[in-house]
Amino acid sequence: MYMFKRAITAKPGPNFHEGLTGEFGDLGVPDLKKTLEQQAEYNRALRECGLEVLELEADEYPDSTFVEDVAVLTDRCAIITNPSPVSRKGETKRIEKVLKQYFDTLEYIRDPGTVEGGDVMRIDNDFYIGVSKRTNREGAEQLASILERYGYTATLVPMSKMYHLKGCVCYLGDGYVILSGELVGNKVFDRYKQIIADPEEAYCTNSMRINDFVIAPKGHPKTMKKMEDAGFRIIEVDMSEFRKQQGGLTCKSLRF
Repeated sequence: MYMFKRAITAKPGPNFHEGLTGEFGDLGVPDLKKTLEQQAEYNRALRECGLEVLELEADEYPDSTFVEDVAVLTDRCAIITNPSPVSRKGETKRIEKVLKQYFDTLEYIRDPGTVEGGDVMRIDNDFYIGVSKRTNREGAEQLASILERYGYTATLVPMSKMYHLKGCVCYLGDGYVILSGELVGNKVFDRYKQIIADPEEAYCTNSMRINDFVIAPKGHPKTMKKMEDAGFRIIEVDMSEFRKQQGGLTCKSLRF
């Protein structure tokens, strides 16, 4: 499995509560103090997994703490995406400047294509791309073409309910995927061992494997036990304030 060395994160700003929301229902307005405490906890978890963490300062875009959406990183190139919401279009400029410090080659998703990194899951040299509310078919096909030029394979996965692919499937390593919602039973993932998230704990699907650990959101004991029984070492972090703004664990970092 690919071993990560670094992660890029971004501090939430005072306007964090003004970002996109609604997919998880009315969970209330995030508390900024608690949000920043959870951000620090998240960074500590990444460091516990052995990563060097580069945390960017807050900027004017309320959703910009969800840095995963604006780039797709591979060991062969970095791809600057093209988020769907107009309110997020400007977020790519900052991440482009940062990634130029680490990657010799940058590729780009162009209009009318849209891609968000939350729709992109890597398993070894295979990429799965959600065609969703945020990533359209034109963008998914552009991304697939770029990845294939660099020797990867790409499979498009239509989504009809969840706004991002990785809200319903994530790779845990060791041949396991965790699944929930509309992707349970999808034949695309039959080749992998599967952990099915408890229906009441679907938010826990968005867990992430970082080197020797799986980082998972707190508060999902049934699904946590399934992962532990499969042999995974779990680091739990509180995500309550980020969940209020549609955010999941993977959304909050770019790992490479």
